Amino acid sequence: MHTKTLLVAALIVGSCGVITAEAVPLMCKAVWVIGASCEDVSTALVNQIKSWTGIDGCATGGEKCLYELVSVNQTHIFAKHTNPTDKSVDNLTFILKRHRESPACRTVGISVSAADGKTRDSGTNYCNLWNLVEGSGLTSISLFKEITNDWMCNERSTAKCDIV
Repeated sequence: MHTKTLLVAALIVGSCGVITAEAVPLMCKAVWVIGASCEDVSTALVNQIKSWTGIDGCATGGEKCLYELVSVNQTHIFAKHTNPTDKSVDNLTFILKRHRESPACRTVGISVSAADGKTRDSGTNYCNLWNLVEGSGLTSISLFKEITNDWMCNERSTAKCDIV
């Protein structure tokens, strides 16, 4: 009887498939509180995406290039980033909302890579977002705070965004 139960359980589990880390896409979620209006933050990010659409920023081996603006509205920016080396495409979303009653903008950035079997990304998803935030000049605003970690962003602590 016990053997029969185990056999049935094994068949059920086997027919359902196995969920592995390889099936889960790599991603990053970072939150920034930026001392500017959400309209100004949106404009800065959109302008930076547009300025890095070409291949020029890839010349030195970096990834400050090949961004594509998909759409933008008052609260969301949707974009894509193509890796110049392997041509993989990451989807980016920025969600902008006024931070409490202050004039600051709470900005959530999300970058998601395709589920292609990788379990590590060397911080690429974090860099997809950070490069835009830094390149747009938002990090130099007097009120700038970042909230993220390795749990929210795969390999964030080892990311080298200045070269990737």
